[in-house]
Amino acid sequence: MQTKTLKIGTRGSALALAQARETRDRLIRAHGLREDEIDIVVISTSGDRIQDRPLAEVGGKGLFTLEIEEQLADGRIDLAVHSSKDMPTFLPEGLHLSIFLEREDPRDAFIGRDVKRLLDLPHGAVVGSASLRRQALIRRARPDLKVVNFRGNVETRLRKLDAGDVDATFLAYAGLRRLGLGEAATELMDVKTFPPAPGQGAITVESRIGDQRIDALLGPLNHRPTSTALVCERAFLAGLDGSCRTPIAGLATVSGDRLQFHGMILLPDGSEVHEVTGEGTLSDAMGIGRDAALRIRKQAGAHFFTDWL
Repeated sequence: MQTKTLKIGTRGSALALAQARETRDRLIRAHGLREDEIDIVVISTSGDRIQDRPLAEVGGKGLFTLEIEEQLADGRIDLAVHSSKDMPTFLPEGLHLSIFLEREDPRDAFIGRDVKRLLDLPHGAVVGSASLRRQALIRRARPDLKVVNFRGNVETRLRKLDAGDVDATFLAYAGLRRLGLGEAATELMDVKTFPPAPGQGAITVESRIGDQRIDALLGPLNHRPTSTALVCERAFLAGLDGSCRTPIAGLATVSGDRLQFHGMILLPDGSEVHEVTGEGTLSDAMGIGRDAALRIRKQAGAHFFTDWL
């Protein structure tokens, strides 16, 4: 079936490579391919190179995908593997998120240097996070803490924590597990009070619209419950024009033929929070997400979004 080498594009971090290898291994199992028939192509992105500033100041989450998408669009690679939560709401013309692998645990992991729980940190302790959502949730739970920007890949942040740069940090538990570092988590946050980013825990594959060869290869890898949940979460994000500049959380869960959604928006300082829930059939996943966005916009009022800027 496969005569042409398949090229998978990815960032070069240990986590990105682990996700690319997982996708490669699933392709091998699904189609009986040999490992030498699939190349993993490491592509340096602006988001990886810019480490001295918050991403919100220099272009947002699209900085992790720009160079990869350029190579995908012009055919230098055949598909790209991403963390779903890193994907911008709107993609370049001609590209789409074609499949989602089965979602890992979507929770945030608290990692404390001297204490095990967020609530156990002493007054004025320093917590590092590059995520506006996490920063806002931390400030909501503990307004007394000092929250600082904390960039770098998983290993870099854990090394900075061990060195005493901060007293604690947060990472996606899914990423820790994929790297075999799940034991680093000292507390797993409740998704009701500390909800994850839309897409957190799910690997997605981006490909060219209409590429039948790639569609045929990828089709068997799609995990339908995850795909359905992500349609809802990304619709919620799109309805709020979500980006790295906006503290937005959202999680959809599938049970049988029903989908439940919980969304949250916050001011960056955590002083104002709005929540929304929705439920319906799997076929209405996009509608549930869109409706939740409309309702939470109305609930929050125009001033809330002005305050984001």
